[in-house]
This record gives sequence, C-alpha cells and structure tokens, in this order.
Amino acid sequence: MPRKTPELLAPAGSLAMLDTAFAFGASAIYAGQPRYSLRVRNNDFGDLPVLADGISRAHALGKHFYVVANIYPHGAKIKTFIKDIAPVIALKPDALIMSDPGLIMMVRENFPEMPIHLSVQANTVNAAAVRFWKLAGISRVILSRELSLDEIASIRQDCPDTELEVFIHGALCIAYSGRCLLSGYFNHRDPNQGSCTNSCRWDFKTHEAKTCGSGDVHLLEEPHKRPGEYMPIEEDEHGTYILNSKDLRAIEHVQRLTEIGIDSFKIEGRTKSPYYVARTCQAYRQAIDDAVAGRGLDPALLGQLEGLANRGYTDGFYQRHTPHETQNYLRGHSESGRSLYVGDVVAYDTARGLAEVATKNAFSVGDRLELIHPAGNSELQVERLLTPGGDEITRVPGSDHRVWLPLPPESVGAFVARFI
Repeated sequence: MPRKTPELLAPAGSLAMLDTAFAFGASAIYAGQPRYSLRVRNNDFGDLPVLADGISRAHALGKHFYVVANIYPHGAKIKTFIKDIAPVIALKPDALIMSDPGLIMMVRENFPEMPIHLSVQANTVNAAAVRFWKLAGISRVILSRELSLDEIASIRQDCPDTELEVFIHGALCIAYSGRCLLSGYFNHRDPNQGSCTNSCRWDFKTHEAKTCGSGDVHLLEEPHKRPGEYMPIEEDEHGTYILNSKDLRAIEHVQRLTEIGIDSFKIEGRTKSPYYVARTCQAYRQAIDDAVAGRGLDPALLGQLEGLANRGYTDGFYQRHTPHETQNYLRGHSESGRSLYVGDVVAYDTARGLAEVATKNAFSVGDRLELIHPAGNSELQVERLLTPGGDEITRVPGSDHRVWLPLPPESVGAFVARFI
C-alpha cells in the first residue's frame, strides 16, 4: 500500500513568507490574528485585506491557509471575539487553530461549519484526550511536543479517524508546550497572550552567594538590562536548571513519522525570515518526498539546516535524552554553522550579465556562494563585485547595500548564502 503524503505546514508572518513557503514546497501555511494568537510581533495578517490576499493566493495554488487564534483569553477578549473573528471566517480560511475550550465552543455555536484544529497549547498527550476533542468537533489535533515517537504511534493506533499534526523544526519553549510565565514575571508581557519577550534566551550570569547555612546557593543575573538584580537559584540532587533550550530539528524522524501515519508536519517560526522558510521548506519537502517513496534520509539535508541560525539542535522528546543533551548551557544567541545568509537576488541586467543583490551580511570576492532557488540550488565563486555606480569593490561590508555580480539569469528570486 502506498504511503500517505503528509502535509508540510510552514509559518508565515507576511505575504513574502507565504509566497516563499509555497515556492519551496509547503502544502499549507499558518498565520495568526495578533489579538488572539501567540504571535503579536512581525505579523502582517492582522490587516484583513492582507489576510484576504494571503488566503486567495493559497487557494489559487491549491494550498491551505490556517488562521491561528490560540490564546487562553481573559474576559475582555471574550467580549470582542465573535465580532472580530466573523470577518476572518468570512474569508474562508481552511481551519482555525485554537486551544481555549470557551473560544472553541463559541466558534462551534456561531460558525458550525468552520473546521478547527487543536493547538499545541492545549497539551494533548494521550489518545483519550484526542477522542474527547473529536467529540467536541475538532478535526485535527496538534500533539504536544513532549511526546516520544512510540507515544505518537500509540495515539495514531488508538485514534485512526482524527488528523494528527506534530512539530518537526523550530524553537522550543522551556515551559510545557509554551505555557511559560517568565516574560510576564520579568516584563509584564504575558507569553500566553502573544507578547512573549523570550526571557529564557537572555544571557544570564551566575554568582556565588555567601550563606550562613549548609549547601551552595548561587545568584542569577541578567546583566544587560537588569544589572545588579540578583535572583537566587538552588541546586538539588538532580542539578541546576538552566532555561535556554536548543532548537528542534527532527528531520531524521520524518521517515518514522510518515510510517506512523502523521497527517501534517509543522515548522515553527512565524517571526522569522523568508530565508528561514525557504531553507526549512526545501529540506523537509525533500525528506517527506523521500520518506513517501521509501528512500532513506539524505544526510546533506542536515548540513543545509545547520546553516540556519540556530541555538544548537535537538530532536526534542522524540527520543529520550539526558539533560545536557537537550539543554543549551553555552549560549543564548543564535549562531550559524555551515553557511551564512548574505542576500537576495532582486534584479538582472541582461546586457551586462550581472545580477543585483540586496545584502543581509558581508561577503567578498573569492567567497563561495550557494544560490537557494525553488528550481534547485547551485554553487559558485564570487568573481567581481560592483557598486550601483559601477565601481569595482572587493567586499560588501554588511547589510542594507546593493551590489552587482556575475550570476546566471535564472538566479532572480534566489536567496544567497556564503559558505563558512
């Protein structure tokens, strides 16, 4: 029996991200309503005309567009929800992604034909919960990130008639599937209302504290914005708890998850760049297609994803690890491994045989570049660099510059990365 092809679901905070996701192999995208989702920042789809345009573009390509409304709202937002969500539903998105039982009930009562997917925020970790939500009218359950492969397989076996979705790539929250209070504690910006400041990523320092009793006590400090504010941390028999998680990369488990019968593979990152979407969609599209065809994982895909800015990678809870393998003790900033995003090819001058690149990072004559394009990737070496005025230069100093260099005509629309 041929294997079912899982959906590849990509994040989108803008029309540019939507177009990029579909060009590089996504089957569907998800975007949030700022007032009712967990991503307020970098979200163009709060404007109804933009949202309408996005849904129209998706449907014209035979793709799906899901709207996220997954907060756990306080009473004030309950009062405005139906009025705000009605014009969104009128645009005919393919599903709403929701978590709060009250909001779900309100949609079921007012818009009974609207499909609803249960957000990962609802922390669904067993088959009984999946069956409960199916009885409540949920058509798809996004399983909690804290499940192992075997647990997912068991749920699939027990719930064959409910669509199941899992996360395969992106940032991991230090709290249980996103239920964090750190940002609210430090900045009075509630993560569960969409305004998380990613406090777990801050550059914390530790200081020894003098105590009168037995045992060691250390003080935690975030020196950049809160110098001199010391918070006590203690160590027990299990160790000291550090906040910053590595990023999820589960491409090595695509084949097993496909065999299990997962319906949708989800990439995290609505506030990230079109380049991120291009790289992840391209890699996971190939991994899914290979898995459906019965081919093994191409190891080169691991290297392509390593080239994205990341905090180190983990496969999360799909396989059990010791704490030092799943937590990132060394850094809170992003770093690039194999390659660095350096620009976008925005135009081509046929007469001169030169392409115009809008730069994002520095690169020089002699550097080896990779062109990432929906039609396929290619590599080349930089032979010349020219300013818009035609002057020869040997190096582009950084972002927000325009430069011309010899590239093939078909490179227009490509992302440019420098091998490092």
